[in-house]
Amino acid sequence: MIRGICLGNIGIDCRDAVKLRDFYAGLLGWEKREMYACPALRSPEGVVFLFDQAEDFGYVPPVWPEEPGKQQKQMHFDFQVDDLPSAVAQAETLGAVRAGSQYGGAHFVTMFDPEGRPFCLCAK
Repeated sequence: MIRGICLGNIGIDCRDAVKLRDFYAGLLGWEKREMYACPALRSPEGVVFLFDQAEDFGYVPPVWPEEPGKQQKQMHFDFQVDDLPSAVAQAETLGAVRAGSQYGGAHFVTMFDPEGRPFCLCAK
């Protein structure tokens, strides 16, 4: 282990940094901030999401489920919730879309954020 290492920030590349930050702020209830000249969110525990607007390259959203030759997701978020159906409905009002393919049964629902990035809402 590297002495003194800890998670700093989670960087999220996107087309519209403010819009995506606002979506996740509505979903998570985290504090909106500006950090390192980027729109950001900070959880009460100190986790930081930095939203990096992809101006120097064309952001391409991932395809899910994955398809050969298409942009693959490289990571996704799993958020645990107390009431899965209610959380899905609330996420949809914020701009999320339920994925057409679902594999979680009663355990989780895969959603897409407003830029097409998959995330899951998972029953605790």
